[in-house]
Amino acid sequence: MRKIVFLFSVLLSLTTIAFAQIDTLKYRISLTDKLNSEYCIDKPEEFLSVKAIERRKKQGLPIDETDLPVNKTYINQIKESDLNVVAVGKWDNFVTVSCNDPRKIDSVRKFPFIKDIELVWEASEADKKNRISQRDTISNDMKWLDTYYGVGLEQIQISGVDKLHAEGFKGEGITIAVIDAGFHNVDSIKGMDNIEILGTKDFVNPTSDIFAENSHGMAVLSCMAMNKPHYMVGTAPKASYWLLRSEDDRSEHLVEQDYWAAAIEFADSVGVDVVNTSLGYNEFDDKSKNYRYRDLDGSHALMSRQASKVAGKGMILVCSAGNSGMGSWKKTTTPGDAFNVITVGAVDKEGVLAPFSSIGNTADGRIKPDVVAVGLFADVMGTDGILTTANGTSFASPIMCGMVACLWESLPHLTAYEIIKLVQSVGDRVDFPNNIYGYGIPNLWQAYLKEKK
Repeated sequence: MRKIVFLFSVLLSLTTIAFAQIDTLKYRISLTDKLNSEYCIDKPEEFLSVKAIERRKKQGLPIDETDLPVNKTYINQIKESDLNVVAVGKWDNFVTVSCNDPRKIDSVRKFPFIKDIELVWEASEADKKNRISQRDTISNDMKWLDTYYGVGLEQIQISGVDKLHAEGFKGEGITIAVIDAGFHNVDSIKGMDNIEILGTKDFVNPTSDIFAENSHGMAVLSCMAMNKPHYMVGTAPKASYWLLRSEDDRSEHLVEQDYWAAAIEFADSVGVDVVNTSLGYNEFDDKSKNYRYRDLDGSHALMSRQASKVAGKGMILVCSAGNSGMGSWKKTTTPGDAFNVITVGAVDKEGVLAPFSSIGNTADGRIKPDVVAVGLFADVMGTDGILTTANGTSFASPIMCGMVACLWESLPHLTAYEIIKLVQSVGDRVDFPNNIYGYGIPNLWQAYLKEKK
């Protein structure tokens, strides 16, 4: 009997501990400064990777205060208030924390280094339940075609990238980060077994199996990374890839932008050259957080502020314009409104606009989308290992991203800013850009010839 009582006490204790560990609130704490930092911009090797430093030097880009890590003293003081740190962003200088008692946040408001505190996530009933990720069954039924590109031919030819490939520019030496919602079965699908994956990282749940999560990132990856001649070849089959998860598909909250901010900074730290993100935000579960048209100014949303800094770090960000063209919102979603990124709308394989493709312009009058690529009946991989088609600017973006990677491989002397401008300059509507097609369908082969003259 004593053993039973003891066992019951242990189980009760474990249950209590488990319950106490369920944090139901997350807050973004914006900081005022980086004073008294232990780091100095004159010694970047102490906080930036060799690859990140070399990328800046090659493009003549400065290392500035945004590169300095968030002040550790500030982070430690926040932790001492019994708050758990879930994300840190140095470019925008913030710390995102979780807790299950809002009174704990009140204890940090008095700190002199606190600029602002915003609630960015509150657990729903679905969030509180443990979700067991299950894998889809894989058949790996591969059907071969006569053409080298297999099913991917038309979405490559429309921008002349097949000609770049023929010259040997297939993305080799270029590192691409894919920031998405999960990469279901990528590690098990036979058609994807020769993709060079450098690593993975989950910013939503660091303990998850990223290959058992949402399939969106898997389909996105397939558009550029597939390298199976006569089956499917993507737009950058020889590039190397980092797979990063920032999207929590169970809900829609601001905190996902905090995860994304951490992910893009991680991409910078490991020497990534090009980033694709087929994610966009304008509506949230908490309707009071919804964006308005006037917020599409490239700086209102955290994600857009971060995205606007990417080219200044020597990387190129390619992102989806959004799929709101047939809805009441219609406009691009963040971070598609950011400065110095390539925002991609969707067309079909004949170059006709996909009706769902979001339109511009930005609130401050900049052309958006920048360009368009195939996103209507785009050829992608399915979670069962069988090729299929999908609709969305989510797929136009990686198709374009892979093309941009090949272009940059062919013109390595150009900076991120210069590549972005070059891609815009070869759009088929460059002389009369609009808020529907942007600069149009770019001809990347023409871009190569134009710069090589």
